[in-house]
Amino acid sequence: MSPEGKKLLNIVILGFGFMFMFTAFQTCGNIEQTVLKSFNNTEFHGSGYTSMAIIYGVFSASNMIAPSVVTVIGPQLSMFFSGLLYSGYIAMFIYPYTWSFYTASVLVGVGAAVLWTAQGNVLAINSTDGTIGRNSGIFWALLQFSLFFGNLYIYCAWHGHVHITDMDRQTVFISLTVISLVGCFLFFLIRKPDPEPAPPEAAEVLLQAESTDSCSTASFTKTLLCAGVRRGSVGSPPSAPSGLELTFYSGVYGTCIGAMTRFGQDAKSLIGISGICIGIGEILGGGVFGMLNKCRSFGRNPVVLLGLVTHYTAFFLIFLNIASDAPIAPEEGTHLQAYITPSVGVALLCSFLLGLGDSCFNTQLLSIIGFTFRDNSAPAFAVFKFIQSIMAALAFFYSNYLLLHWQLLILVLAGFLGTVTFFLAEWRAESSRRESDYDSI
Repeated sequence: MSPEGKKLLNIVILGFGFMFMFTAFQTCGNIEQTVLKSFNNTEFHGSGYTSMAIIYGVFSASNMIAPSVVTVIGPQLSMFFSGLLYSGYIAMFIYPYTWSFYTASVLVGVGAAVLWTAQGNVLAINSTDGTIGRNSGIFWALLQFSLFFGNLYIYCAWHGHVHITDMDRQTVFISLTVISLVGCFLFFLIRKPDPEPAPPEAAEVLLQAESTDSCSTASFTKTLLCAGVRRGSVGSPPSAPSGLELTFYSGVYGTCIGAMTRFGQDAKSLIGISGICIGIGEILGGGVFGMLNKCRSFGRNPVVLLGLVTHYTAFFLIFLNIASDAPIAPEEGTHLQAYITPSVGVALLCSFLLGLGDSCFNTQLLSIIGFTFRDNSAPAFAVFKFIQSIMAALAFFYSNYLLLHWQLLILVLAGFLGTVTFFLAEWRAESSRRESDYDSI
């Protein structure tokens, strides 16, 4: 197999590994609050929302050590051991205890930081300037298939169930644990790419580059300086809106749909269908702008701009279609009227648009970070996930208190700021690429 074919195979294996792992984990996250409410045990006092807050909080802090872990043990083992922590969290639901629930939440937060830093490192070292966009799209599309399969499984398995029995819970989580473990072991199929030959006169340049980029194993302060100052803030402000949007489409919007009593008795089951529509949008965006490599011909900016327009369209329709108190409505739902007669079709269209817009933005973020920090990718992706997870934790916090229209306003402002800062980062990256091409003449 050619070196290029070997790198492409590594990306595909990476995508399938994450697809299996997050089919299990994202499904677990979607149903855990419902499962815990149905758990018939007076000694258990856990909350799914508290668990998510712990995971994202620890995730953010653990990005300080993640680059060093990936450097010491390598990205392959980093992803494997992190995946085992994810599997342990899922397996905990088979026989949940309060202490094991929150302990597993802390461990998953640590594992998530290492996992995503290692993922970014594998993506970068298996890509070139010409393939980073394609590879980002392939990975993103395969990853987002997890939304489709997981939500479809739950919709079919639990459709019409009012109460989740112990047998239902154990069957589902045993299956999800096995699926997660399959993803962990797939990482062992990834092979180290062949090193690119360098001319003898470039030896001094390479030594200087290694010295300059040694911040991958230094303190997190130096990592932030490397990513934020020396390279023009790539991945810092642009990653903030992706964290807010992650919380909205993965948690808040599904809650809003489930709370809309005007959608009828099937409002709860629509959460699964909404997740499928989000997954279709994510997969389509990853495929069109990644596997077809459109961003290579026209640049990244038009794709990001399309993502902004897609999100703004979804936010406007959600504002009209969903009652303002839906995010904080009680378990029985909201009876308030939206600005238009609530439509299931419009709600599911918004789910699709949220997924499509998110894929436009994230594939280009992965692409530009991998391009700019190919020689020092681990700390760069750690900074990206650090900012993203902080904003996701913040969004989970304020979602418990703010009405829908205030949450949408925050997303609109953050999306605009993120787009502008991405344009600046892309301009810097293009300037750097042109200077590099000129120097090589």
